[in-house]
Amino acid sequence: MDSIKILTTRNEELLNRLLNIWESSVRDTHLFLSEQEIDALQPLVTQALEGISDLFAFTDDEEQLLGFIGVQNKKIEMLFVEPAAMGKGVGKALVAYVMQKLAVHLVDVNEQNPQALGFYEHMGFQVFERSALDEQGNPFPILHMSLK
Repeated sequence: MDSIKILTTRNEELLNRLLNIWESSVRDTHLFLSEQEIDALQPLVTQALEGISDLFAFTDDEEQLLGFIGVQNKKIEMLFVEPAAMGKGVGKALVAYVMQKLAVHLVDVNEQNPQALGFYEHMGFQVFERSALDEQGNPFPILHMSLK
């Protein structure tokens, strides 16, 4: 049975698997990023995975990781799903779980990722602010969203 697991122990093998999901998901959805930009983000993502307070994974019947979500201070900081599992309820299950368990009500989305924007709007979030630059100061506008 598919399930959501709390990831408390973050060993190197798990971090590598999560990083692989991140990379394949980003390559599939963040078409505005260059190879160099993706490479430059990898160490930051690894650091974020190690340090985020709440990290959950969605696994299938064979315990294969299909996606993960990271939450800090009632805000979704990361949500990535294996491309083959996109559109199959993995992201929705993860977001619904953290909304219920952690009272999550905030998320930031790259403006240039309309698929993610539509997903979060479908989940009940709405844009309340826009930043012209991302957290690294790059010209990738960020949409700040909160639950309606």
